[in-house]
Amino acid sequence: MNREELLAFDRKHLWHPYASISAPPPVNLAVAAKGTHIRLDDGLELIDGISSWWCMAHGHNHPDIVAAIREQAGKFAQVMFAGFTHEPAIELAAELVKHTPAGVDKVFYADSGSVAVECAAKMAVQYQFAAGKPGRCRLAALRGGYHGDTAGAMALCDPDGMHQVFHGYLQRNVFLPQPRLGFDDAWDESEFAPMAELLDRHADEIAGVFIEPVFQGGNAMRFYHPMYMKRLREACSERGILLILDEIATGFGRIGRYFAGEYAGIVPDIMCVGKGLTGGAITLAAAVASTHVAEAISATSPGKFMHGPTFMANPIACAAGVASLRLFEKYDWRAKVAAIETQLKRELEPYREHPNVTDVRVLGAIGVLELRTPPSPVRVQQLVRETGVWLRPFGPWVYAMPPFVTPPEEVAAVTGAMGRMLE
Repeated sequence: MNREELLAFDRKHLWHPYASISAPPPVNLAVAAKGTHIRLDDGLELIDGISSWWCMAHGHNHPDIVAAIREQAGKFAQVMFAGFTHEPAIELAAELVKHTPAGVDKVFYADSGSVAVECAAKMAVQYQFAAGKPGRCRLAALRGGYHGDTAGAMALCDPDGMHQVFHGYLQRNVFLPQPRLGFDDAWDESEFAPMAELLDRHADEIAGVFIEPVFQGGNAMRFYHPMYMKRLREACSERGILLILDEIATGFGRIGRYFAGEYAGIVPDIMCVGKGLTGGAITLAAAVASTHVAEAISATSPGKFMHGPTFMANPIACAAGVASLRLFEKYDWRAKVAAIETQLKRELEPYREHPNVTDVRVLGAIGVLELRTPPSPVRVQQLVRETGVWLRPFGPWVYAMPPFVTPPEEVAAVTGAMGRMLE
């Protein structure tokens, strides 16, 4: 098919994320991507200002990751993980647990971030069942949170957020107050009081609490005080409730630490990872449990964790993951993220005075402008082509999450394009 035929077929048959099939938004026809750039069919190259939904830590088509995928594809592409194991799965787990908190080292692979959240939720409920507390079968999460688009994950998202239409279909979970204090605010112990009160009220029915550490993504795009996590860890431990960190967006260096939980120095019972796990090259995620949780589940009937995706631990994806995690040891990603943070703060802060801006937020390689009136999808597409920067605002937020390898002149192009979105 030629270009016109491809796009016509797309408009008629392909349903894009968060989009109407009858009035589809504009799309760009990508033909190649390398480093920080995505090339379109007409030759226009776009700087990827959001790391293709936050996952391209090392940039597109990194040669180490491409080589790992090619090598593994030449051996075998898939084998079921029930009854088999393989070197890429073992090596990736070995690389991963070098960085997870001590004792959190039992790796259960999943197909995507949303599925990792589903696995962690099932682990929490099965753990409480094994502990003789089957009544603890509800979950808790923060308001303003986002954990994915599958049913169990949606049920953990802010009930006033993007999934309201599905309320009648979803499990009724307990929602805890959104943290008020920002990352750099002075800590006030009264901040945690509403959370403690709710945990006490529902302690006999909550299996685990899910939080996005430090950074609430898709439903809030905001940073909160790390001490909130520390107090939550203490409160969950006192009540026998599991703490699950959703590190899918924050993990692998995005906000300046390898994992965001490090800002509070806490050890979760379970953590979910994804996105940057393969450097964005291919879908893969994991729910990583503590020894205590894994052994408790395994010691009580049915004596096994009741989950098993067909493509769990796909060898090609695991090979990509090994290459991606080893890349973190080959260059100073911390210095690069720190430099991006400094530049984002310097170049976005002046927009605070713009009449269309209600807040400016930056941490690590994430910059957010919160707007009173966001641009329309058609206007966004016009600005993308005019500026040569790929941004995809949603709700009231125009944000940037560039790959860690983005050079200063391209970061400047990204922040300049964000400023154009204020018009």
